[in-house]
Amino acid sequence: MSETRSLISDCRVVIVGSGPAGLTIARLLQMRGVEVMVLERDPSRFARGQGGSLDLHLESGQRALAVAGLTEQFLRRSRPEGQLSRVFDSHGVLRFEFRAEDDETSRPEIDRAALRDLLIETLAPGSIRWDTRISSITRCDEEQWELSCQGGKRIRADLVIGADGLHSVIRPIVTDIGAIYSGVTFIQSWIDDAEQKHPRLAALAGPGNAMALGNNKALMIQHNGDGRLCVYAALRAKEKIAHDIAGWRDNERTRAFLLQSFDRWPQTWRDLLVNSAAIFQPWPLYCAPALQRWRKTTNLTLIGDAAHVMPHFTGKGANMAMLDALELTEYLFDARFQTIDAALRAFETHMLSRMEPLIRDTLASQDLMLAPTAPEGLLAALCRD
Repeated sequence: MSETRSLISDCRVVIVGSGPAGLTIARLLQMRGVEVMVLERDPSRFARGQGGSLDLHLESGQRALAVAGLTEQFLRRSRPEGQLSRVFDSHGVLRFEFRAEDDETSRPEIDRAALRDLLIETLAPGSIRWDTRISSITRCDEEQWELSCQGGKRIRADLVIGADGLHSVIRPIVTDIGAIYSGVTFIQSWIDDAEQKHPRLAALAGPGNAMALGNNKALMIQHNGDGRLCVYAALRAKEKIAHDIAGWRDNERTRAFLLQSFDRWPQTWRDLLVNSAAIFQPWPLYCAPALQRWRKTTNLTLIGDAAHVMPHFTGKGANMAMLDALELTEYLFDARFQTIDAALRAFETHMLSRMEPLIRDTLASQDLMLAPTAPEGLLAALCRD
């Protein structure tokens, strides 16, 4: 075993955050005998919903699961038919349909909750410390970190991996530049048992997803494996307005606002808002700068949204988070590097370079989908591809 392998094997690794990135790297490191602790602020794995579904790409999310030995379990829980995607205009006219059989690569859908459960169930018991919120992180010495938790508990780590998303408490250690508001806000709701209660609405998405685009707005629906139909309204809004909406506590006020915003859209699409559950979750979309510069920080790094959050218009956020986990593991066990820090710096250089064009592509896709003349620009791009 190389020197780097011995060093990482002897490390106490603390991962902050139990999303796709944090859970994937926890699994991969435990497979190599590394002591891992995952800190998660949620009180339990059932404390909140996990949102809609993800399409896992062969070269990234699926690749990470394959190395983690989880391909068979993933295939049992995923839905290849979920690759169906339909594009409508704001008049309700179907303009484009992409079916699973049209895709040259495998990108089956899996519910976020199902993916999270799959990863949690593969970890050693007690790996995740639930209800653990980090209040501060300080350096103990040249190599160790101390994480102070609300309630007074303190945890020492030889290596800290920040996988704690948009509002990362770890990110300020490596950079002063935060994520930037993208100009678009999502508002999410859902319809339970849509096929039984609202078959006409479920038929819009079929087994996959559908979107209606126009006038700087969008309505999107996504079939989940549990029979739920996730509903997303997207619109361009100034950041203050987006945060005002996020602060509303009256869900019927949000519903009325959305119905007014889409007042000239076909009734079938407005019915998605009418029949959605009485819970609307505003989601202002933020994006990390495409070009990032980080400080060199001993024995600490970032992965996933903590490193490069971006709007999900290209469907690559979770896939890149899981690829981060895989590649960081590979760098930490690469015999070319004599120290953990050398492996971290090489990983960060590669990861930030990989993400720069993807962030630009995501923002470009956002501008195609949320445009005055949408979906024309998106259709032209799809035809070129």
